[in-house]
Amino acid sequence: MFSKILIANRGEIAIRVIRACKEMGIRTVAVYSEADRNSLHVRLADEAICVGGAKAEQSYLNIPAIISAAEITDVDGIHPGYGFLSQNAHFAEICESCNITFIGPSAQAIRLMGDKLAAKDLMRKAGIPIIPGSMTAIRSKEEALKTARRIQYPVIVKAAGGGGGRGMRVCHNDVRLISALMTCQAEAQASFGNSDVFVEKYLQEPRHIEFQILADRFGHTMHLGERDCTIQRRHQKLIEEAPSPAVDPKLRRKMGELAVRAAKAAAYTSVGTVEFLLDKSGLFYFIEMNTRIQVEHPVTEMVTGIDLIKEQIRVGAGESLTLKQDEVRLEGAAIECRINAEDPTNGFSPCPGLITMYHEPGGRGVRVDSYVFAGYDVPPHYDSLLAKVITVGPTRQDAIRVMQRALEEFLIEPIRTTIPLHQQIMSDPTFWRGQITTDYLDRQFQLGEGND
Repeated sequence: MFSKILIANRGEIAIRVIRACKEMGIRTVAVYSEADRNSLHVRLADEAICVGGAKAEQSYLNIPAIISAAEITDVDGIHPGYGFLSQNAHFAEICESCNITFIGPSAQAIRLMGDKLAAKDLMRKAGIPIIPGSMTAIRSKEEALKTARRIQYPVIVKAAGGGGGRGMRVCHNDVRLISALMTCQAEAQASFGNSDVFVEKYLQEPRHIEFQILADRFGHTMHLGERDCTIQRRHQKLIEEAPSPAVDPKLRRKMGELAVRAAKAAAYTSVGTVEFLLDKSGLFYFIEMNTRIQVEHPVTEMVTGIDLIKEQIRVGAGESLTLKQDEVRLEGAAIECRINAEDPTNGFSPCPGLITMYHEPGGRGVRVDSYVFAGYDVPPHYDSLLAKVITVGPTRQDAIRVMQRALEEFLIEPIRTTIPLHQQIMSDPTFWRGQITTDYLDRQFQLGEGND
């Protein structure tokens, strides 16, 4: 087991890892930017080192500075959290070359699953259903048009090396496709350093279902059931729940078996998620694999009783899984709402600034993962996530009722947050019935687009 771990991240996920390490008797090192000098993860870690300026590329993406901090503090493991360097194969390779364990999958698995075209081809060969579309990068508008006419509109242009909604456009005709092709290539190059894009059939009104994977270095791979991540804005998740109201035991078993097969095909170890789109007829298709811990991992923890960060650390240390697939039990239901410093009435524009009032909800069935406190000045340089509210109950309806109560108790002032939007969603009959698709927000709510 590790004696000391450096957390190459910030915010709530850094605190989440620190808490797990404390309970495992592992010392922790926090890295921080100049903007995060007074952040909570800096105070809670055993040691802390500033790695650069406020901008992420000066600090949390500054590989030489992070490796130097790891060597100075003599850590034997680095936990990347999510975002930043968590899916950077080059960073994983550098960690290993410095005899520091990267607590995540191998660099080879990260690189393979980070290339959506390579991942699609691997899944096809493994017998996993994939969405119809191009299997190689689109090199010309003629090739894009030919593919679109073969699979029929609507189609979606996607960046081969990206995610998070960047480098993606839905197209309903030839004119839109040609325009989107150039735009997505430029976005992909700017965001991911790779201009390759491909064209897929656009599934209308699907659900986004992901399966949590656990895999050790001894060939043991299992899943911990699914999460429903359907409620999104511009491909960014807002609400997640487990289990999905659209997945029955038979479908769960089938999708879970294929998720495990997908992970094994990639020679995957550590925690990760295999993500699918589920259409209205019950057919599902592989879309990607996330090679890291997910923002929404708490809902799986709440219904399985399994601490995913501790399992990730144990696997990273070379231990084998102690659980077997038939020992996994899903009990009750859990829902997570992401509380972002954004104004939903103005195109979700960022709302950084000083928080003068902060009060977390509590009581039975409520968990809050956050790094915020009264007097904290939210910086404008990073992701807008402030907190995650997770509620659990015997049934989905019970978990929703607890969430309604928790959101009423949550006070973050004076900045604007997504709490009011979550309250609207929790009271919406369509959401209560579980009749949601990825265009739910657009259909049910009139949200201002602002300037973004």
